[in-house]
Amino acid sequence: MFPSNATDFHPSSFLLLGVPGLEEMHVWIGFPFCSVYFIALVGNNTILFVIKNEQSLHQPMFYFLAMLACIDLGLSTSTIPKMLGIFWFNLREISFGGCVTQMFFIHIFTAMETVVLVAMAFDRYVAICNPLRYSLILTNRTIGFILIVVFGVNFVLVIPLVFLTLRLPFCGHHTIPHTYCEHMGIARLACANINVNIIFGLILISMVFVDVLLIVISYVRILQAVFCLPSREARRKALNTCGSHICVILVFFTPALFSFMTHRFGRNVPIYIHILLANLYVVVPPALNPVIYGVRTKQIREKVSSIFLRKG
Repeated sequence: MFPSNATDFHPSSFLLLGVPGLEEMHVWIGFPFCSVYFIALVGNNTILFVIKNEQSLHQPMFYFLAMLACIDLGLSTSTIPKMLGIFWFNLREISFGGCVTQMFFIHIFTAMETVVLVAMAFDRYVAICNPLRYSLILTNRTIGFILIVVFGVNFVLVIPLVFLTLRLPFCGHHTIPHTYCEHMGIARLACANINVNIIFGLILISMVFVDVLLIVISYVRILQAVFCLPSREARRKALNTCGSHICVILVFFTPALFSFMTHRFGRNVPIYIHILLANLYVVVPPALNPVIYGVRTKQIREKVSSIFLRKG
């Protein structure tokens, strides 16, 4: 039997502890997080501004980059401001509705990012392996369909997490040893069976592994095509076009992999290591992605330079 009191079933608020074990360093931890957020805001807005205002960048590759920039802005904004409130002002309380809302946005933005990375891998695959049909395959209609998949399908997949969380009673448990609200962190506080939550969470994780597999298959085919090119210069140019995307993939999936491995198998790893690793894959990619593309992509680099030189 669940308690009849609604505040026992769903607490009015949760308490986010930040990084347990490093409470005395919270103020100092906040500075790199603030710096990363500033870079993410400036970098991604610059990418969006350049792509919007430069007609020559109205191409599939840059449309996908604009999607990635929008997702990164959403992911960083849904997490870092609350983290800074915890680190600097001890604002650890978050309403139940606010916590569930943050959980939804974190999971949908991370899911959307993996799908966009798959789309970008497909873009590079077509550009290198089938260049003559590139404009026929990646039409505006195709990009529109990918956009629907990125936003619509991921919404349908992630929204059940909200209802699976709302069905749980919490019986007065309201302390989350984390800097943000995520599905299993909330579910573990429940005083009820959470097997359905665990199974659905594993299904979503398995879909991420499918995305990784699709990216790997794309790049295996790309490498096969590249090493069949006749000249070294052609091979170098082809690999260079993929370099930025490979860096972004590594930036996103490497901390996520380490976080997943320590969470599942690192029983003796201190909790603050778990929390810091979990923060890396929602905080670092939004800041590094625009830097990587700004430095490594010639068209972006030239357009940004021309804008600043014009203003100077």
